[in-house]
Amino acid sequence: MGLHYKMGSSKPQTRVLEIELTIEKSFIQSNGELLLQLPDWRPGRYELGNFAKNILKWEARNQSGKLLSFEKTGKSSWKVHASSADQVKVYYSYYAAVLDAGSCWVDDLQMYVNPVHCCLFVPGFEYQNCTLELQIPADFRVATSLPSTGHHCFEASDFHELADSPFIASSTLQHSVYQVGGVDFHLWFQGECKPDWDCLLEDFEKFTREQMATMGSFPSDSYHFLFQILPTAYYHGVEHLKSTVIVLGPGYNLHKPVLYPELLGISSHELFHSWNIKSIRPAEMLPYRYHQENFSRLGYVAEGITTYYGDLFLHRSGSFTTYEMMKELSRHCQKHLDNYGRFNLSVGSSSWDTWLDGYVEGVPHRKVSIYTEGALCAFILDILIRKQTRNRCSMDDVMRHLYNEFGKKGVGYSESDYKYALEKYGQTDFTWFFDEYYNGTKDYEPLLSDCLNYLGYYINKIRSRMYFENRFGFKIKSGPNGCCIITTIAPNSLAEKAGLSKDDMLTGINGIRLENNLKEWCKYFAEETITLDVYSHNHFKQLSLTPNDTDRYFQLVNLQVQVDISSEQKENLRFWSQSITI
Repeated sequence: MGLHYKMGSSKPQTRVLEIELTIEKSFIQSNGELLLQLPDWRPGRYELGNFAKNILKWEARNQSGKLLSFEKTGKSSWKVHASSADQVKVYYSYYAAVLDAGSCWVDDLQMYVNPVHCCLFVPGFEYQNCTLELQIPADFRVATSLPSTGHHCFEASDFHELADSPFIASSTLQHSVYQVGGVDFHLWFQGECKPDWDCLLEDFEKFTREQMATMGSFPSDSYHFLFQILPTAYYHGVEHLKSTVIVLGPGYNLHKPVLYPELLGISSHELFHSWNIKSIRPAEMLPYRYHQENFSRLGYVAEGITTYYGDLFLHRSGSFTTYEMMKELSRHCQKHLDNYGRFNLSVGSSSWDTWLDGYVEGVPHRKVSIYTEGALCAFILDILIRKQTRNRCSMDDVMRHLYNEFGKKGVGYSESDYKYALEKYGQTDFTWFFDEYYNGTKDYEPLLSDCLNYLGYYINKIRSRMYFENRFGFKIKSGPNGCCIITTIAPNSLAEKAGLSKDDMLTGINGIRLENNLKEWCKYFAEETITLDVYSHNHFKQLSLTPNDTDRYFQLVNLQVQVDISSEQKENLRFWSQSITI
């Protein structure tokens, strides 16, 4: 028998999840000690999570209910003295109060759990069977990829599957299903929304069919999209092998142009993760080691290629026009050029360093994004392969190779394995690309421009509409009482030379108090010296900036089709955009 988990919440208004874990004698070491571990991170988020901070109480008892002594051996590990026990039951509470795509939440309406957050495991026994019993209201339905063994009871083949299987239990779930290639794909919606099922099923079937046609087969026999729809603006998704959790809002915008393309985009992205990272996985992450960092430089494959393909599949399936696809590429170009970290740390090193400072900016201009730079590199390599082979091969072939040779076989791949696949289908040596781009900080723009030209497009730059961005080199966000706060300063810009710092609060300009109108006043004082009233780290000061005729910063980027696009470029664009159907 494996591990049996029982979950409930007697007082859901407290956001407390009550867990009982039953462990048989076979898990106890010969010296009478039982070791237990709570994961320190969750796959899909390559930073430490320290979930043990949410444990409220913890106790262990034997088969007779007698308390067993225990001690913590680390921040997320326990040792139970169980020499006289034939069975151990561990009782603990978990504070489930974060409603995003990778956490846990309990209230009167639902129990939403990512088991990797709150389920203890026995180190060395991760491949033992696990069962889950939910103590929830009788009318609750459960949205999960775990197979059911009875009413509100489920089974996982091992802890890895349990940790990778989130669930939503609620009486207000809305559900529908579609099928592609013999695989059932479930859509579950929790929260206030009115799904247009005809529209959803048509669009989801199209991009699902496109992905399966490209990759050849699906990694599992079913898949579940679990949507948490909030009443406020939100955007977050987390991948799993057989499911994804996606949090979006507000619900009243679900089928409006402001949100529906985002819904399709994130859904396509997360679905492709079933192949890329859940099946095709770096060797450093196979198997996952939940108690420590799983360092890898290959985030540009896991997230970068997935980001690129998530949009490309929507384009190929007809959900995105060429204009919309280029708009997404423009967005990546904009983020890349606005981030001066591109001159400091490569995307490979930035992948490794997600474990240091997670997904926040951290030190200004220190690193780049495995999503943004990874997607641009994926696009560049896709075009380079197409150019070299006259559109006979593409990144599609590379991803199929990784899936067939590594994903299907349960073998982790290395950087050299990925490079081999690129060179096999690109029919050229890509050592230079790894040295200069993946693992170096060479300027992307010339190579990016050359690849866009292959499709008949070019990078168009115009000045920022914000005078202070374009002429002085700083960006802002709204602050309290009409002021603004500096969020970004371009290195060696006029703003930096004048003495402005990130997080400085601007309260006035030329003796006039700001009222959320820095843009308008800068436009009014255009080409003149301005004096800013600055509250900087607990003291006030005044700083002057004088524009000049040469320096420009933070230009706006958009990709434009060439006026004189040739028939060959149009043909290249057709091959890149073409739909693959089964």
